[in-house]
Amino acid sequence: MTDIILLDGSIGQELVRRSADRATPLWSTQVMLDHPEMVGEVHRDYFGVGATIATANTYAVHRSRLVRVGLDDQMPVLVNTALDQARAARDAHGGGRVAGALGPLLASYRPDLKPDVDDAAEKFGELVQIMEDKVDLFLIETVSSVQEAIGALRGTAATTKPVWLALSVEDDDGTRLRSGEALVDIRPVIDGFKPDAVLINCTRPEAVASALEIIKAFGLPFGAYANGFTRISDAFKADAPTVDALEQRTDLGPAAYSKFAMGWIAQGATIVGGCCEVGPDHIAQLARDLRAAGHSIV
Repeated sequence: MTDIILLDGSIGQELVRRSADRATPLWSTQVMLDHPEMVGEVHRDYFGVGATIATANTYAVHRSRLVRVGLDDQMPVLVNTALDQARAARDAHGGGRVAGALGPLLASYRPDLKPDVDDAAEKFGELVQIMEDKVDLFLIETVSSVQEAIGALRGTAATTKPVWLALSVEDDDGTRLRSGEALVDIRPVIDGFKPDAVLINCTRPEAVASALEIIKAFGLPFGAYANGFTRISDAFKADAPTVDALEQRTDLGPAAYSKFAMGWIAQGATIVGGCCEVGPDHIAQLARDLRAAGHSIV
């Protein structure tokens, strides 16, 4: 059948859930500060159920986020802690790859903040330099506007490692980025920077199929990893929000999520996994369903 790359599921939300600590604006970075060994445990669990990619807990490790709590000077240390935990889990498993996660520079789901492209490119470039020797690929995540995509892709332009771009679309309209821009408007950026894959992430799974119909025309490997939130609430779009402003769905168990993902594969996707609130049980079910359908997990 088809070779499928099976991503892991939620890293940040899974860490917050396991820690049972009070949510803070630092999100999973705070958990890593308090419980660094827990990061490795999460990666090991995903490898154990069939994932072939460990997404490092670097999504929110940005100077622009850390400066709010006086930790911006700790950014390189935190990045390396996340990468070392992911690499150790990969080595213990005996295979797999590590993806350096590059989340939004200022905040998730906030295209209205419009980060300056030159500044974004410089800051992403710094992260790439720190991560370059410890990752197998870079995963730019939850890109909500054309402007965000340009800044991040410029920042990763000098790397010799593959770069995957993951775009976030409206929860109720997969044809539009969260900025309101038409998803197809990202095409000139894709053609110009030529990332190695284009994905849809951190939106409701119901919105993914229509998004895939658009990005499959870009002529690159494509895929998706959706979230398990009811929706992105207005409360979470405030400054320095905490994840308790978001609500987990109760109707998206492993079987239900896997059914969505198998549908994406039927559309031609070759990279699938899960985002926030999609945990190891979901990835385990997806791995079983992939094998049952005759696909190879690579």
